[in-house]
Amino acid sequence: MFKKVLIANRGAIACRVIRTLKKLGIASVAVYSEADRDSLHVTLADEAFLIGPAPAHQSYLNIEKILEVAKQSGAEAIHPGYGFLSENAEFCDLCESQGIAFIGPTSSQMLDFGLKHTARELAIKSNVPLLPGSSLLADEAEALTEAARIGYPVMLKSTAGGGGIGMRLVWNETELKDAYQTVSYLAQVNFKDAGLYLEKFVQHARHIEVQIFGDGKGQVLALGERDCSVQRRNQKVIEETPAPHLNEQQRDYLQKVAIQLMQSVNYRSAGTVEFVMDTETQEFYFLEVNTRLQVEHGVTEQVFGVDLVEWMVTLASGDWSAPTEKLEPTGHSIQVRLYAEDPIKQFQPSAGLLTHVKFDPQARVETWVETGSTVSSFYDPMIAKIIVTAATRDQAIQAMSASLANTQVAGIETNLEYLQNIIACDVFALGTQTTRFLNTFEWKTQKIEVLQAGIQTAIQDVTGRLGYWDVGVPPSGAIDPLSLTVANHLLANEPNTAGLECTLQGPTLKFHCDSQIVITGGDMLSKLDGELVPMWQTINVKKGQILKCGLIRSGCRSYIGVKDGFDVPDYLGSQATFTLGQFGGHAGRNLLIGDMLPITEYSAQSTTALAQAQIPSFTQNWEIAVMYGPHGAPDFFTKQDIDTFFANEFEIHYNSSRTGIRLIGPKPEWAREDGGEAGLHPSNIHDNAYAIGAIDFTGDMPIILGPDGPSLGGFVCPAVVIHSELWKIGQLKAGDKVKFVPVSYTQAKVLDQKYHQSLTATDTTQIDFNPAIQAEPDTLKDAVLAILDGDADLPSVTYRPAGNSYLLVEYGELVLDLNLRFRIHALMQWVKDQNIQGIIDLTPGIRSLQIHFDSIQLDQLELLQKLQQAEAELPNIQNMQVPSRTVYLPLAWEDSQTQLATERYTQIVRPDAPWCPDNVEFIRRINGLASKQAVKDVVYSANYLVMGLGDVYLGAPVATPLDPRQRLVTTKYNPARTWTPENAVGIGGAYMCVYGMEGPGGYQFVGRTTQMWSRYRKNADFEDGKPWLLRFFDQVKFYEVSEAELLQMREDFKAGRLQLRIEDGVLNLKEYNEFLKTHQESIQAFKDMQQANFEAERRRWHEAGLQEYISESLDAVDEGETVVIPEGGCAVESHMPGSIWKIECASGDIVEEGATLAVIEAMKIEIPIIAPERMKVETITIEKGQTVKTGQVLFTLAPVA
Repeated sequence: MFKKVLIANRGAIACRVIRTLKKLGIASVAVYSEADRDSLHVTLADEAFLIGPAPAHQSYLNIEKILEVAKQSGAEAIHPGYGFLSENAEFCDLCESQGIAFIGPTSSQMLDFGLKHTARELAIKSNVPLLPGSSLLADEAEALTEAARIGYPVMLKSTAGGGGIGMRLVWNETELKDAYQTVSYLAQVNFKDAGLYLEKFVQHARHIEVQIFGDGKGQVLALGERDCSVQRRNQKVIEETPAPHLNEQQRDYLQKVAIQLMQSVNYRSAGTVEFVMDTETQEFYFLEVNTRLQVEHGVTEQVFGVDLVEWMVTLASGDWSAPTEKLEPTGHSIQVRLYAEDPIKQFQPSAGLLTHVKFDPQARVETWVETGSTVSSFYDPMIAKIIVTAATRDQAIQAMSASLANTQVAGIETNLEYLQNIIACDVFALGTQTTRFLNTFEWKTQKIEVLQAGIQTAIQDVTGRLGYWDVGVPPSGAIDPLSLTVANHLLANEPNTAGLECTLQGPTLKFHCDSQIVITGGDMLSKLDGELVPMWQTINVKKGQILKCGLIRSGCRSYIGVKDGFDVPDYLGSQATFTLGQFGGHAGRNLLIGDMLPITEYSAQSTTALAQAQIPSFTQNWEIAVMYGPHGAPDFFTKQDIDTFFANEFEIHYNSSRTGIRLIGPKPEWAREDGGEAGLHPSNIHDNAYAIGAIDFTGDMPIILGPDGPSLGGFVCPAVVIHSELWKIGQLKAGDKVKFVPVSYTQAKVLDQKYHQSLTATDTTQIDFNPAIQAEPDTLKDAVLAILDGDADLPSVTYRPAGNSYLLVEYGELVLDLNLRFRIHALMQWVKDQNIQGIIDLTPGIRSLQIHFDSIQLDQLELLQKLQQAEAELPNIQNMQVPSRTVYLPLAWEDSQTQLATERYTQIVRPDAPWCPDNVEFIRRINGLASKQAVKDVVYSANYLVMGLGDVYLGAPVATPLDPRQRLVTTKYNPARTWTPENAVGIGGAYMCVYGMEGPGGYQFVGRTTQMWSRYRKNADFEDGKPWLLRFFDQVKFYEVSEAELLQMREDFKAGRLQLRIEDGVLNLKEYNEFLKTHQESIQAFKDMQQANFEAERRRWHEAGLQEYISESLDAVDEGETVVIPEGGCAVESHMPGSIWKIECASGDIVEEGATLAVIEAMKIEIPIIAPERMKVETITIEKGQTVKTGQVLFTLAPVA
C-alpha cells in the first residue's frame, strides 16, 4: 500500500480523495494555487504546496510543477481527480516514467477514448450501437455534405471535447456554417485539438451512463447505470441511479455492451461509458467514454456500498481484490450540483465570500467550502454535490427536497432555488426528463434584484445584536429604530424584522415575485413602475415591477420594509449589517448593483396606512432629550461648560456616520488641565464603556455615538440621548441644527412608555411619535446619582447615570489600579449571579462597570439599590484569584504596514508630530530608556494583562504590563490617525492595544501580530460561537518573528492551520500585591524617571513651538465668490454640506445629462453631483478638498451651441 499520495486537483474532489486516503491511513499531499490558499482541501491534507498563480494553466495544469512537488514530498502516487489533468495522457506517461504511480487508466486508453472519432471506431469493433455520424471532418465543405447525409438536426462536436465545451447543436445548413469555425476554435483553445465530427441529434433523448471498473488485465465490472438527463448547456445538473423507467433487459444490455467495449482495451481503473437513449424508439446509442472518475460517482457508491476512490488507490498500489460476489444495488440515490451562479442572470458565474454555509447533516455532501470560504472566478463554479439515498425513488426525491430546504448558502448567488424548483416539478417526479427538459423549464424565484444600490443601503433589523458590547461588538441595527418598527407594524411583521436602511438616496429594486412593502423614515420620493407611491402606507407589488427611490428630502434615512423580511443569515443573533466589521446583512456590506435579496412571496389586496397626524416630524432644527451625565461639573467640566452646552445649538458636521454624529459648536473650558495618567487632554479618562447615544467629547469635539460606535474608550461624556429619542440621531443630516434638552429620569421613563405604547398600539388613536418634551434644567445640578465613601479597606463607589438605559459604576480614584479591576470583576459576577430581569449587558472598563438595562422592565432606582446592596455582599478581593491564561502572540517589530500608517499620518494629518516619523524612538525618549532596543526588550519581556476588550472594536484588548516597571507610558496621536492596519500593536497612556480591525487610532506603533477576531473561519484557539480570541485577565506575551513569517502565520491562523501556544493559569491578587510591595522602591524609582523624562519631552515641545494637543479641525466653509450664470445656462449647487472629493470635469468640457461633475464626501459617503442636461462647463468655483455648504454654487453651465 502507498504511504503518501498527491492529489493533483482542487475543490470537492480533492477533499473527497483526502477522506479516503485518511481512511486507508495514507498521507495526503495537496497542491493549491494562490486563489485557493484558504480552500478546505489545503486544510484537510497532511501536507500542502503552493504551485502557482490562480490561472489553471499556471497551477493545476502545470505538469512540471506538480511532478516537482510529488518528488519533493515523497509522494508515491498521484490521484488526478476529474477535470484538469485527469485525462491527460502525457501527464500519465510522465508520472510513470518518473516512478510515480498514476491512479487511473493507462495513457493509451486515454488516447483511445479521448478522441471521439477513435472511440467510435472501437465501439464499432465491439458491436456497441452508434448514432449515425461522420468520421473526422476535413473541412467545412465535408461537414455540410455529411450533415445532409445524416439529416438535421446534428451535433457538431470536438473530438477532444468534454464538459459541454466544444459542441454545438445545429438545425440547418446556415447554423452549421456559422458554428464550424467557432467550435473548431474553442476545441483548439481548450483541448489543443481542432478536430470535429458530426453526430445525429436525438430530439427526445435521455443521457444514460454505466459506471465500470477494470483491473487492467481484462476483468471489467459494471456497477449499474445513472441517469444524467437533467442538463443545462450540456452540463449535468442532477444525476441519479438507478435510471428511472428502464426494464431489467435494458439495464443488462447497457452493462453488457459497456463491459464488451472496456474489455477490448483491458481497461484499468474507474471509467464511464455514456449512452444516448431515444425515448421515442427506446434505442440506445454510444456517446463517449470518460476515462476518469466522474463527478457523479457518489450516487453509485451509495447504492452499491463501495468506495470507488479506494478501489482506484488499491488497484494502483497492487492491493485491489475483485468482489467475490456479484454486486447488487440497494435503494435509489440522487445527486444535485450546487453551483455558484445566478440563474436570474442567465446563469452567470458568481464569485466572492460565502458569509454563511449550512448543509443538511442527513445528506452526503461533497464540498470544498464552509462559512468564510471565498469562491474564485478562475475555476468551475461547482461548490458542492448534495447526495441523498432512500429505499425508493419517491422517497429519495422527498429526502432531496428536505435536504435542499435545509441547505443555506449566503454571500453570493447560487442555483439552490433553481434546484429546488426542478426537484419539485412534475417532470422530475415522473422521471420523464430528457436532455432538453431544462431548455424550456419555467421556474419561480423569490428575490428582489438591486438595479441601483442608492448611496448607502444596507439590511438592518431593529434591535441589532445585543449582549456583545463587552467584547467590542456594536449592536448596529437601524439607527432610526422608530421608522423601521412602524414599517414592521404596518406589514404585520415580527417587530424585529429586518428591512432596508437607505441613507440620503434610496435604491432601485426589481421584484421577481409578488410582495408587500412600506416606506418610512425621511421623506423619499419613490415610484413603482413610474407611479408615485405614498410613504407610511403598505404597497402591494407585483412580480416584475420596479421600485425606484430618489433623494431623501427631509431627514437623512428612509426604510423599506418588506413583508416577512429578508432571508439572510443571522450573525451573532442578528441580521443587522456592521459594515466596518464586514458581517451581518447581505454579504456583510452595503448593497451593490446586481445583488439578489431573498424574500418570501406574498400577495395582498388591502393596504394599511399611518394617519398623517401620526407620522413623526422630520425637520432641519431638532430638539433631542438627553439626561445629564455620566461626566459633568465640577469633576470634568466647569459649570459654564455645561450651561453653554445646553444653551446652544450644534450644527451637524458633514463627516458624520453610523459610528458617530460629529457636532460643530462651542468648545468647553474644562475643569482640568489634563487627563492625568489617561492622557494629555482634559477630556481623557481611563477607558470605560460608552452608551449608545452618549455625547462623547473626543478632545474638544462632541460626537453622538451611534449604533456602530465603539464600546470602550477614554473620553468623557456629559450627556446621553434617552432611549425614546435615539431614532432622531439617525435622521440628523449634515447642516442640520440640534439642541439638547435636559430631562429627568422620571420624564425619560414616561417618554419611553409612550414610545413603547405607540409602537405596539393596535388602536391608532394611541399613537403619538411627537410628544412634548419639557426641559428640566434642575437636573443639571449633579451628574452623579450616588456616592459611597471608601475607607482604608474599600474604595469609594460613584454611581453615574448614562441616559435612562445605562448606569456607570466607578471605583476609587482616577488611577490605574489592579485592585479596582478585581473589584469590578467581583461586582460583574455578582450581578450575573443575581439574574436580574431587565439587564441587557455588562461592560467592564479599567475601573468601572457599565450596566445596560431595559428601563421598562427594571427601574433605575431599583437597580441602584441592588448595586449598593452588592457592596455589602462582595467577597474580600484580597483573597480572589481569577483564571488567567498566557497567550503567546507573534509580533513583527516595526513592520512595513505600521510604518506606512505613520508615513501617511505625517503626510496627511500632522507633519510636525513629535512621535513621527519613528514611534519607537518617541517611546524611548519619553520613557527615558537608553535605546530603541531597550523598548523592544521591555515589550517582548512584559506580561500584558487584558483589562478590557473592544478598545477599539471586535475583541481588541486594552492591556497593561503586570510589572509597573514595564509600563511604557506615552501620549496618543492627536489628532488621531485616519488609518491603522488590522492587528497593529500600539502603546497609549499606560496601555497596550491590538487593533481588532482597520480604522482610525492613536496608540504609538511597535509592530503587528495575528488576528484578534475570527469573522467566519474556525480555529481551535477560538471558543465555539465566540469569534474573539482573548478573555478578561488573559496575559499576552509577545515573541519575535520576521514580517514574512508573520504574514504566513496570519494566513495559516485565519485558515485554522496555526494554533497558538496558550497556557492555562491563575492570577492571585494577594500574591500580586505582595510583589508590588516587595519591589515598591524600584517601581517608584522607575515612575520618577518616567515622569522626569515625560516633563522633559513636554518642555522640548514648547521650545520647538509644538502644541501638546491639537483638536481635530472642522474645516471652515469657503462661501465662494459671486458667480455669474451664463444666459440660457444654470448653476449646479451642492445639495448638502461636505468636502469636495473629486472633480470629474474641466472648464470647456461638454458634459452629457447625468454625467458626474464632482463627488462630495459627506456622512462618510461619496455623493455624485450630476449634470442636469447636456451642457458646457463654463466655470468651476471649487477645488479638490474644499469644504462646501448646502446651496453653494459649484459649477456654472452654459448651453451647447
